[in-house]
Amino acid sequence: MTRAISGATIVAGVAGSPVAHSLSPLIHNAWIAAAGLDAVYVPFAPPRDAFVSFARGLVGGAIRGLNVTTPFKQDALQVATRASERALRAGAANLLVFGEGAVVFADNTDGEGLLAALAARAPRFEAAAAPATILGAGGAARGAAAALKEAGAPEIRIVNRTASRATELADLIGAPARAMDAGVAAFEAVQLVVNATTLGLGGGTGPAAAFAAMRPGAVALDMVYRPLRTEFLAAAARTGLVTVDGLAMLIAQAAPSFEALFGAPPPPIDVRALCLRALGESVEDPA
Repeated sequence: MTRAISGATIVAGVAGSPVAHSLSPLIHNAWIAAAGLDAVYVPFAPPRDAFVSFARGLVGGAIRGLNVTTPFKQDALQVATRASERALRAGAANLLVFGEGAVVFADNTDGEGLLAALAARAPRFEAAAAPATILGAGGAARGAAAALKEAGAPEIRIVNRTASRATELADLIGAPARAMDAGVAAFEAVQLVVNATTLGLGGGTGPAAAFAAMRPGAVALDMVYRPLRTEFLAAAARTGLVTVDGLAMLIAQAAPSFEALFGAPPPPIDVRALCLRALGESVEDPA
């Protein structure tokens, strides 16, 4: 049944390019319905070169706030009048909350979502136990790197197709982060590899060689959730790694965003099952 929209309805949404594939509206609107809120969560697809002007046009009460996804996470900080420490550490934001007047608060829940997904799906993982490798250097990778540093990772290895961007991220995070080539050395003795790209492993090192160099019982997390079982995760599973899919992180990072946008924690409903159905996957999926 379609909910009535009134002048009092709280409006929030997600901005990305592309955004039509996003499951965020499904997740947030399910929570909204279960909580009985007068609210709605919608997708926005601003032009790739116009996010800042688009977001600034919403300042002043047009909507409550935005989740921000690819490719706008670094641009989002330009809109903010204040930002959380974790957004500043990451140099990127995935959440903008529009306050009274011209106040815009930026936050980054990607790292919180990453750690929560690992705690839920790979409970033996300990961030401080061994190095981690991150594939990618965009906004999502920045949030992950900042969170792993905060959680005590002894070393964070940044691997990116464009080496200068990996160096930029390593410099932003500071020790213990460092940029590395996509060779087996980037994976030696690593206990976590995070794919924050749409491609996964590429270049000169094959997945089998890279994953085999990691610690026994290591974890592979892919931020991509379409498809749910990516080639990256399939290769990791074949090598004996514990795998965590992108849907687990998507839901985990959405929870603090929901509370920031709507003023209440999400109700305890099984949004993973809803998402699995939307993806055409079995609800009993073990991943």
